[in-house]
Amino acid sequence: MQFVVAFLKKLPALPIALFVGGLVLGLLVGWVIWPTEYINTTPDSLRADLQEDYLRMAIDSYRIDPNPDLAIQRWFNLGAGAQQAFASIQANPGKLDPNTIKVYGETIKKILESGALPPTNPGSGSTLVKTITLAVGGLVLLGLLGYGGWYLYRLLGKRGSGEVTPTMQAAELSRSAEKTNFEQLGLAPPITQTMTTYVLGDDLYDESFSIDTQAGEFMGEYGVGVSEAIGVGEPKKVTALEIWLFDKNDIKTATKVLMSQHAFNDPAIRARLEPKGELILVEPQAQVLLETATLQLLATVVDLEYGHGPQPSDSYFERITLELAIWPRQG
Repeated sequence: MQFVVAFLKKLPALPIALFVGGLVLGLLVGWVIWPTEYINTTPDSLRADLQEDYLRMAIDSYRIDPNPDLAIQRWFNLGAGAQQAFASIQANPGKLDPNTIKVYGETIKKILESGALPPTNPGSGSTLVKTITLAVGGLVLLGLLGYGGWYLYRLLGKRGSGEVTPTMQAAELSRSAEKTNFEQLGLAPPITQTMTTYVLGDDLYDESFSIDTQAGEFMGEYGVGVSEAIGVGEPKKVTALEIWLFDKNDIKTATKVLMSQHAFNDPAIRARLEPKGELILVEPQAQVLLETATLQLLATVVDLEYGHGPQPSDSYFERITLELAIWPRQG
């Protein structure tokens, strides 16, 4: 279950939301607002049995009013299905007079041999309506695409405006942080080693990383995210972070909570966070070990600075950089 949750966290939320929204809007427009309507269409769009019924009525009408122009028009209205419908009627006249069927057939044959052209389709008058509908639909689609582009520009355009966002600050701090050389310390190199930074203002901070062997075999996942905030208003005042390690060979996910000094000493906050995992007081250069059946995660507090504001001292993080390293668990 943890693997599914971690996978869902990695999905790009905005493209998925735009796709689902566009799909729903398209269905709404196509089925509810502007559903397809057939107006003044010809019988050539009917099923074969209904085309036969139409031709029977045309032949019966010809018996009463032997108008050759009306007869050929109704014949042409059936399009390619006219000949098959007439053959079926000849084989099974039903209530029709066989002599009327014969006379109607001879009339149609004579007109066709004279090279008569099909009459103007009475349904063609709806072409203008269809054109207008397509044009309006196109304008709506362009409007939606324009809105989506404007939204993305507002979301991502801050980079082009020169404004440095908390996420950009965090990424730069992670890049500039020096990773530990575990081989110089006499340890085996980790399977994977990652720097991650939280900066005040990154309210959606939630990092997750995959653990894979050199052959590409999936072993698990690990990550860190916001666990608790204090106070009200924006940005969030994060007072605790949650580190987790998922092992595909273990039924439990290892979790520990890194707490600010204020949160660690607050009984109410401790009571809320204890169900999530072992509570750890965050200190510079402190190390936290998480273990599962086959994996070990060593988290090191590389950098730590508390925020300064109306909240109690040492109660929320201005920034915190963590080094997360993974090894296979021996024994």
